[in-house]
Amino acid sequence: MLTPNKSNVTSRNSLRWAATTLAGVSLAVGGFAATAQADDYPNSAVEFIVPWGPGGGSDVLMRLVSNHIEPYLGQPMPVINMPGVSGTTGLADLADRDNDGYTVGQVHDGFMVSHHTGLTEYNWDDYEPIAAITASPQYLTVSADSPWETFEDFVEYAQDNPGEIRFGVTLGGVPHIHGAMIEEAEDLSFRYVGFEGTGERIRSLVGGHIDAAMGDIASSLQFVENDDLRFLAVGHTERMAQTPDVPTFAELGYDNLNLSILRGLIAPQGTPQDRIEVLAAAVEAIAADEAFVTRVNNAGAEVQFMGPSEYREHLAALDATIERLAGSLQQ
Repeated sequence: MLTPNKSNVTSRNSLRWAATTLAGVSLAVGGFAATAQADDYPNSAVEFIVPWGPGGGSDVLMRLVSNHIEPYLGQPMPVINMPGVSGTTGLADLADRDNDGYTVGQVHDGFMVSHHTGLTEYNWDDYEPIAAITASPQYLTVSADSPWETFEDFVEYAQDNPGEIRFGVTLGGVPHIHGAMIEEAEDLSFRYVGFEGTGERIRSLVGGHIDAAMGDIASSLQFVENDDLRFLAVGHTERMAQTPDVPTFAELGYDNLNLSILRGLIAPQGTPQDRIEVLAAAVEAIAADEAFVTRVNNAGAEVQFMGPSEYREHLAALDATIERLAGSLQQ
C-alpha cells in the first residue's frame, strides 16, 4: 500500500487554496463589473419608438420629450417613427426588442382600444410602464348655434331624444370610447358618425354636418374664440388656463369622466426595474423643466407625470373601462 507523500499533499492543498481564492476573486470582480455596468446605465443612446407618423400629436409631443431628456438621462433618446395600423405596428416591434432598457416606446389610450376591438393581440400589460408625461384634455364640443349652453342642457336633450344627436368620432378610437363613457354616465344614446381624425370631424362640426364631437385645444380653440363652436365641459383634473370658464366633468359630478389622451413611455416586458426607475427619473425631471412645460402647453397639451406604479394603476383602470365598453364600439 502506497503512503501519500506529505509534501505532495501539502502541494495539492496549496493548489486547492489558490484555485478557491482565485475563484472567489473572480466572482467578486465579476459581481463588481456587473454592478458597475448596472450603475453605468445608460451608456449609449436609448431608442424611442413613436408608433405614429411625423407631424401628428404624438410625434410633436414625444419629440419634445426627446429634445429635453438628454441632460437628465445622460444619453440621447432619438425618436424612431414607426407608424401603421392605428399605432400598433411600432408597439408590436417594441415587444420583440431586447429588454435591456435601450429601447422604449410611446403609448396612449388608443392602444387599449385597438386591443379590445381586435386590432392587435398586444395590450398594455405586455410591456413595462415607465411613466406618463403629457395629457391632451378633451372637450365636449358643440356648435355655437346649438341650443345647448351647458352640459346639463346637452344631457337633458339627449335623454329626451335618444339616438338623435349626431356625434362625430374616430370609430373604434379614443374619441369613440369617450363618447361611450358619456353615454354610460347618463344612460344616453348617440348616433355616431366616423371621421379619420380630429381635424376632419371638427371641420364637419363647424359646417353643421354633425351636432357634437370631442375636440381639444389644438383643433378647436380657434373656432370657439371665433364663436363658431362652444365647449361644454373638459375631461381634465382641473380647469384649463386657456378656457377658465369651461367646467370640468368632475366639477359637474362626473368623477369617472377623465376624458384625456394620456401619453406615456413603456419598455419591453422584463426590462430590469432599476433601469425602469432610471428612465422614470429622467422623465420626472423634464416634467419640472420650465422650458419643456412651456413647449408642451404651446402644443395644446399639459404635462401630467405619473411614475411607474401610478401609471400602471392608471392603465389597469382604463383598460377595465375600455374592455367593458368595447362591445358598443363594434356595434
